[in-house]
Amino acid sequence: MKKEIHPKFFEHATFECACGNKMKIGTTKETVKVEICSKCHPFYTGSQQLIDTAGRVERFKARQAKASTTPTVKKKTKRVAKKKVSAKK
Repeated sequence: MKKEIHPKFFEHATFECACGNKMKIGTTKETVKVEICSKCHPFYTGSQQLIDTAGRVERFKARQAKASTTPTVKKKTKRVAKKKVSAKK
């Protein structure tokens, strides 16, 4: 490997999160600051929640409930109904 083309590697660089968590990691930067880490991320902490913006989750659930209760009408029955209506005219 060429020595001149690789960036300097810091084996004990500091990793700082907005929640206050600090770790030592190996990276090419001396300090790394992030907004979210494994200690405060909802996926890892188990406090994952649905973020509801403007009632979208409720509207989706309402549509799903309506679709599951509404009986489906087959195309064939629609055609037969149309023929009966046109034959009456």
